[in-house]
Amino acid sequence: MTQPNFEDVVKAIATDTNTPAETVSKMYADTWAEYSDGARILDYLTVLVAKRVRENLRNVPQERH
Repeated sequence: MTQPNFEDVVKAIATDTNTPAETVSKMYADTWAEYSDGARILDYLTVLVAKRVRENLRNVPQERH
C-alpha cells in the first residue's frame, strides 16, 4: 500500500480548508507525532492524521487562519 506524499496531503488540506500550507504542515506534523507515538501499525496513520487536521481546522474560526 503506497502512502500519499506528505506535501500532497498538506497542499490538499490547505486548499480544501482555505488555510495557509505552513499552518497545515505544522498541525499535520504535530498530529502525526501524537498519533504515531507508540503505534505499532502505521498503515492508516496518514488517513487518520489528515482527517483529524481537517476536523480541527473546520472547528477554528476563520479569522484565526
